[in-house]
Amino acid sequence: METLLAFLTVFSHPQLLLLVGLGTFAGVYVGAIPGLSVTMAVSILISFTFSWDVYPAISLMIGIYMGGVYGGSRTAILLNIPGAPSAIATAMDGYPMAKRGEAGTAIGVTTVMSFIGGFIGIGVLALAAPFVSDFALKFQPRDYMLLAVLGILLVGSLSTGSLVKGIFAGALGIAIGAVGRDALTFTERFTFDLQIMEGGISFIAVMIGMFGVSEALMQLHHVDKTAVRQKISRIIPSMSTVRKHLPLSMQTSTIGVIIGALPGTGGDIAALMAYDHAKRVTKNPDRPFGEGAMEGLVAPETANNSAVGGAFIPMMTLGIPGDAVTAIMIGALFIHGLNPGPMLMVDNPDMFWFIVGALVTANCFMLFFGLTGIKLFTKIVEMPRSVLIPMIMLLSIVGAYAVNNSISDVYWMLGFGVFGYFMRHYGYPLGPVILGVILSRLLDDNWRRAIISEREDMGRFFEGLFSSPLSTVLLIAVVLIFVSQTPLWTRAKSILLRRSPR
Repeated sequence: METLLAFLTVFSHPQLLLLVGLGTFAGVYVGAIPGLSVTMAVSILISFTFSWDVYPAISLMIGIYMGGVYGGSRTAILLNIPGAPSAIATAMDGYPMAKRGEAGTAIGVTTVMSFIGGFIGIGVLALAAPFVSDFALKFQPRDYMLLAVLGILLVGSLSTGSLVKGIFAGALGIAIGAVGRDALTFTERFTFDLQIMEGGISFIAVMIGMFGVSEALMQLHHVDKTAVRQKISRIIPSMSTVRKHLPLSMQTSTIGVIIGALPGTGGDIAALMAYDHAKRVTKNPDRPFGEGAMEGLVAPETANNSAVGGAFIPMMTLGIPGDAVTAIMIGALFIHGLNPGPMLMVDNPDMFWFIVGALVTANCFMLFFGLTGIKLFTKIVEMPRSVLIPMIMLLSIVGAYAVNNSISDVYWMLGFGVFGYFMRHYGYPLGPVILGVILSRLLDDNWRRAIISEREDMGRFFEGLFSSPLSTVLLIAVVLIFVSQTPLWTRAKSILLRRSPR
């Protein structure tokens, strides 16, 4: 009975309901602005909510978190500028749909699928948190390293053209992510004795430049072309569409929960892995991936929203943050006299169930706010290019500057924008570059932690890969994915298919 009352606390108090709603509304639009991250918004809120009671403070933060994860898809679909790294995969098929006049359909599908993914993540948090957290604890540094390698091998899925170009783009991203002072030894890497490079290159600046500025430069080739008229006759997807993609959404939501529960990963990697999974399991998509496939929207949006529930699992059960936002929330709980971890479920079970109830409420508000204002938003795509291109540039500059309030990030953003333009012109994919930048730190840090934990003995390191069942499974997955992307495998597969009896 007490558990049910704690779960219904948000619904029974108008003030808490209003705060969750306001937070979700703000999160949707903060997430839609490139450079204004959810992490930034939640960290700013701590100073404002310091003197509040714990329930109102957490309600507002959860609303912003849930709305912000979804909000990144808006500009990804309309302008090809992901509002957050987790929306990079969404842009791959969402923007082609907007260019065909189907922005309303794309936003409607992402909203409903985000809602489904969010509920699956919350359901796993409520029912299976201890089991998932125990599984997440089994990951050693070498397993995180293999997970990063798996992510890097996704360049084959993110590259619609040449695999070689995709691998080059991914390697370039890893090199960009390594720029700056080494976190372990504090030595300089790839800085060329330039002070501006010692702090590293913000991946937000790289992302905005590669997607935003390069898109504005590409649009200059079609400045006289009439804007595509958007069809807004039906926003909410039909039940047949939802039923058709429900099996895929269940699979990718599972990926999102598991990846979200791994400390230091989050929705960025979950969305990209889900997109790769969709490409592998979808036999006959309505359109090719990268050209407006509906599955290319369903997979990343269900995964990154289910990762929200996943990120709360290690936070609530172990006191370990699943991502940057839950790390800030741990600080907020400490400020209010609570201690996240194993004893929270024993000493303060009402807080656990209150957070579950707040997440459910925020997810419902996200569905409501996501399906409103679409007609107004889609007017952005219908603007004349003489207005749209300066607006993209302005959004890009403001977004890059807002990350660290640094003009250097604006310069980096403009430089990578021009570089991204030439990459697109010569057929190099941009997605693997951003993926490489995001995974660079995960790969580098955990590779060295794994070696240090084995006393720098490579023999013990390789022995550990085969002595741990989890490491062995991940290693086999790495090998299989690598082999499946080689030209030799593709040729052998085509020969076998031709010889198989019909």
